[in-house]
Amino acid sequence: MPEYFYADRLFNALERVEPEPGMLLVAAPGMFSADFARTVVLVLEHDADHTLGVVLNRRSEVALANVMPGWSEIAAKPQAVHIGGPISPESAVGLGVTKTGVDISASPFFNRLANRLVLVDLNASPEDLAPVVDGIRIFAGYAEWSPGQLDDEIARGDWFVTPALPSDVVAGAGADLWGDVMRRQAMPLPLFATFPTNLEDN
Repeated sequence: MPEYFYADRLFNALERVEPEPGMLLVAAPGMFSADFARTVVLVLEHDADHTLGVVLNRRSEVALANVMPGWSEIAAKPQAVHIGGPISPESAVGLGVTKTGVDISASPFFNRLANRLVLVDLNASPEDLAPVVDGIRIFAGYAEWSPGQLDDEIARGDWFVTPALPSDVVAGAGADLWGDVMRRQAMPLPLFATFPTNLEDN
């Protein structure tokens, strides 16, 4: 089976949206790359020089309290470190969902991505953020694309671009985020929501 069979027949037939901070990259059914199969990536930066994002739906077995004491108190459950991507796994990226009515622009520790979704400056004190966030999540590492690389992958049909919801970042342990995002798209994407990570599992 050609490696991009599903992408060519599905994502390339859909209306295309340009990636930008706060948007999701949803991996095509049958994504060839094992690093990104059935992943949902939140775009943090996108310009002519590069694209940065974090994988939202890969949880590690490391408890957040063991590596960043204090942050687990305001972290959404499950309070574990999530694997943001293959680049710089020793680095930490913080994302948060602010409480309704919070003035994001007034905080020096927030960079707005979409709606109530923010990039969090981890130099902040968790105690200072507790009154203004509904939850945060910490990611180890990130994903990065070189100039033009992501555009080429989208054109090839590897990724579907769609807006993020705050709940995507703090989805619970039992959530199937990839399937949930697919289900809320226009037809025919909901029909592929149960597509397995590995075809051998089907």
